[in-house]
Amino acid sequence: MLTSDPAGLDGARLRAVVAGQPYPLAFVTVSGAHLYGFPSRDSDVDLRGVHLLPVREVVGLRTGPATLTRMWTVDAVEYDLVTHDLAKFCGFMLQRNGYVLEQLLSPLVVSTSDIHAELVSYAPGCLTRHHAHHYRGFAGTQRRRYAATGELKALLYTFRALLTGIHLMRTGRIGTHLPTLAAQVPEAPHYLGTLVAAKAAGEHRGTASVPDAPGTGTVEADLARLAAALDDAERDCTLPERPSAAAALHELVVRTRLGDPVPGGTGAP
Repeated sequence: MLTSDPAGLDGARLRAVVAGQPYPLAFVTVSGAHLYGFPSRDSDVDLRGVHLLPVREVVGLRTGPATLTRMWTVDAVEYDLVTHDLAKFCGFMLQRNGYVLEQLLSPLVVSTSDIHAELVSYAPGCLTRHHAHHYRGFAGTQRRRYAATGELKALLYTFRALLTGIHLMRTGRIGTHLPTLAAQVPEAPHYLGTLVAAKAAGEHRGTASVPDAPGTGTVEADLARLAAALDDAERDCTLPERPSAAAALHELVVRTRLGDPVPGGTGAP
């Protein structure tokens, strides 16, 4: 469980702000820049998770919300909480959706349960070679944003997506923390630590304001090199074509809807 971390996240406060949700929570974790290892002093706190609709809200004509979104501010910090119903989240897990797996596997845990633990155990069976498309697409979107704005945040998001994709294709494991990925992926440029340190000063700081930032030509060459490395890693990876966890996730949803206990656990929270 999260108690506090160097980025200033306080576990007790985070648990308090999610306590008022209208449905039981399977889990809530911290995502975004805090998970990726480059939060700023003024970064928002992105909270993601799964809520559990009761059976009467999934079997009738009037169904409960598949997605809940809430935003609020505490002491000038903006919090953004998005949760999906268990069935919707499990459906996302079976797609080439890196976001939901990152949220599920985040080490910054605000709220957890036996259902969370079971979902984590099925995550390896959801990984396929096609997750490379997710990270390639996200990197492309952020790269265009960086070209339009020059913001350091967009550039770091671009590098993070490419390095996560490369690492996943090579190892079969999802890594999200940019400073760690920079040490694990040999092609990572040496200046990433400088950029991460610079972003800590402000969420919307421009790259041009960083004294030791690399030039545009260097950045573009490094991004092209990493994009090519992701293509090569996808071609050579041994991840399967399709997920293998569909049956297990289906059974988890059914058991949870019916109120049956999680095997080896104590049931829903």
